[in-house]
Amino acid sequence: MTYTIETTDLTKNFGRFTAVDRVSMQVAAGEIYGFLGPNGAGKTTAIRMLCGLLAPSSGQGRVAGFDIMKKTSKIRTRIGYMSQKFSLYTDLSVRDNMMLYGALYGLNNKQRDRRIEEMTAFLHMEQLLSRNTGSLPWGWQQRISLACANLHEPEILFLDEPTGSVDPVSRQHFWDLIRVLSLGGTTIFVTTHHMDEAEYCGRVSLMVDGAIAAVDSPAELKKRYACDSLHEAFIRATREERSRRAGRGTSA
Repeated sequence: MTYTIETTDLTKNFGRFTAVDRVSMQVAAGEIYGFLGPNGAGKTTAIRMLCGLLAPSSGQGRVAGFDIMKKTSKIRTRIGYMSQKFSLYTDLSVRDNMMLYGALYGLNNKQRDRRIEEMTAFLHMEQLLSRNTGSLPWGWQQRISLACANLHEPEILFLDEPTGSVDPVSRQHFWDLIRVLSLGGTTIFVTTHHMDEAEYCGRVSLMVDGAIAAVDSPAELKKRYACDSLHEAFIRATREERSRRAGRGTSA
């Protein structure tokens, strides 16, 4: 099996605070892999290390075959990144934003125009290209962010809380698009705190206090914790993880 993301004991400390605690994982090509956890669980910090935006304190990792410690510039050419904060220029039109991102990704004019046409059709945005990006509803702004992150046809898409504050209908449409990209071979790494969204992932890591408490398919996680919902599975995994930590602290 080909893995596009691999880490061993990946850790990030900020002073005496450990934001990401010895995270080890393998993500297969074309997989939809989720990090599920509340705000402060270390999801964004982990994704920023994988994207080469933040240096790890310790551990190892490879993304698209490149060492996250040494080859960050190479990694950035092979990935798309959609942050949880809207990162487009609200005073530019949709087309101008896409043209700008195409240039930043190093596409020539022919490549850029082809990809803008393809992504516009894929996301059904034909009527929006001349609209000011800031005037559009949040759900449409998120689609535009997805289009820009995918312009250069990356191997891996990192999506950090991509549907925060998006209405349920737009959220469902967004996940339909993610599944299509995955079926086309793109690896999707997504963070979320929405339990229903995590159900769409092939595998889910339950993030507790910076660590992976458990990882498996949603169905297997519910089976493991003998419950009917990921919400309950997450609660039980959190209790177990914190109990293990308490036990280690006592024995020490």
